[in-house]
Amino acid sequence: MLLIAGVDEAGRGPLAGPVVAAAVMLDPRRTVEGLRDSKQLTAARRLDLAEQIRAQAMAFAVAQASVAEIDRINILQASLLAMRRAIEALRPRPDLVLVDGVHLPVIAIAARAIVGGDATEPSISAASILAKTHRDALMVRLHQRHPQYGFDCHFGYPTPQHLRQLRRLGPCAVHRRSFAPVRALLS
Repeated sequence: MLLIAGVDEAGRGPLAGPVVAAAVMLDPRRTVEGLRDSKQLTAARRLDLAEQIRAQAMAFAVAQASVAEIDRINILQASLLAMRRAIEALRPRPDLVLVDGVHLPVIAIAARAIVGGDATEPSISAASILAKTHRDALMVRLHQRHPQYGFDCHFGYPTPQHLRQLRRLGPCAVHRRSFAPVRALLS
């Protein structure tokens, strides 16, 4: 049996917080119904599916790249680094990795990039859901340390509310200094 892992990330666009990637190897004997791109699901449905995925997958791993890594190597490279970390944490090791998008992380396993894979490949959909729910939970925890920014509502994305608070208060420790709206405030 060919062991296939789906990989996706969450958090490339936000101005704050880490980028998170997940790798999931679904068990063909235990299907999870309703998998699709995490962006097409309600928050409650994502949480329900994430629980099912963790309970029924053959293997899964979630990893991240920090704000410092994002600022040092850029968001694309940080996303690929988080993906590589998630893939390397999988046990057993997959035979093939399917990655959502056009870029592949540098790994010693056969891999294929699939544009829109989070909507067409169940293992990538599962990875999308785990990455998104994990990152959202991280941002809620960061909200407890920095409540004035509203991370529990916008999860670090550049919403009008977030941009208003960023202009008013300046960036905090978890803002990505390499992103234009944050960098502009620092200059």
